[in-house]
Amino acid sequence: MTVSRRHFLVSSTVGAAAMAAPSLAESAPATVAPPSVVFAHLTDMHIKPTGAGPEGLAKCLRHVQAHADKPTFILNGGDSIMSSLGAAEDSTRAQWDQFATIMKAGCTLPVYHMIGNHDCWGWQRSKAGTTGTEPLYGKRWAMQELGMEKTFYTKDIGGWRFVVLDSVQERGDGGYLPVIDDEQYAWLEATLQSTPTGMPVLIASHVPILSVTPFFFEDDIVQKYQFQVPGALMHQDVHKLVHLLRRFPQVKVCLSGHIHLVDDVVFEGKTYLCNGAVSGSWWHGDHKGCPPGYAIVKLWADGSFQREYVTFGGA
Repeated sequence: MTVSRRHFLVSSTVGAAAMAAPSLAESAPATVAPPSVVFAHLTDMHIKPTGAGPEGLAKCLRHVQAHADKPTFILNGGDSIMSSLGAAEDSTRAQWDQFATIMKAGCTLPVYHMIGNHDCWGWQRSKAGTTGTEPLYGKRWAMQELGMEKTFYTKDIGGWRFVVLDSVQERGDGGYLPVIDDEQYAWLEATLQSTPTGMPVLIASHVPILSVTPFFFEDDIVQKYQFQVPGALMHQDVHKLVHLLRRFPQVKVCLSGHIHLVDDVVFEGKTYLCNGAVSGSWWHGDHKGCPPGYAIVKLWADGSFQREYVTFGGA
């Protein structure tokens, strides 16, 4: 079987270690026309007032906006703050204030947001001192800070339909479930059904829908689960979602973060891209060999794309 170099780049890059060169995933555009969309996917920033995070994010934003292929907007993949799951109210407020200060001072681009598990306030009630009745409990605080009317939505940009999912649901015991609920599933199905067949679709979620990165997240997890996917690291409804996406060939790319590693997986004509983390190992350098970084994503009107994972030197 003959395998082209371009196909090899798409189907076999796993950037868990050996990240000296940028990780590239692409599908060949039909023409040499410039892309219709160029954006930056920044995920897992994990900001708190102390430590290296504030300067690190400011440095990353400068790098994004000085890029040779300057993006027209930023897609924030979630986990904007270090963690509010078990944080007290004053700590959560300080984290969001710091994030807002950095973004206001250092970002001139439009930003479209999604919510990560660490952005949900008070789900660990005994630690956070919450009851579940607080006005800003759960995702509401993040929605307020990020200016989100809903936690899942669509945007049509440059001939592409962007579908942003809310992939973390409260589990009830302080944890979270990486799934979409019934309301969101019905909305997703209806959204894809209403999308013109010639309009390419990009789906973005915080937690990967499908990825190899959970197998390499931490050594103790690999040893404990012996290559069973831990429930918190990939969508537990992956089979249901893949079955749905199978019906819609216009879905080309699915982006995620959460694992702080980079991969690209091609399955049934869809490319699943996990795009590392701005914070690397939570602002302590590389995570399992994957340095702090972000993705520059280029999209062409014919449904082709290119993803380059770009490092910025960390904090």
